Amino acid sequence: MCLVFVCDEDERVLGRQPAPGACPYCGGMVQAMDVESQWRFCFVPLYFKTKRKYYCTLCARRLVMQY
Repeated sequence: MCLVFVCDEDERVLGRQPAPGACPYCGGMVQAMDVESQWRFCFVPLYFKTKRKYYCTLCARRLVMQY
């Protein structure tokens, strides 16, 4: 029996820049990354979205902004 995945998500980093503040876990510098995600169905692109994600440069944890 063969199972083929027809849906795929691809993420590509567009840019990085330093962000204000410090990591609450280790006190390291925070970095903002602009990431473009692309959903595909049978290798046909369906959906594009650009997000900004925050990471610590020392412990490499993903940080979440709470408003």
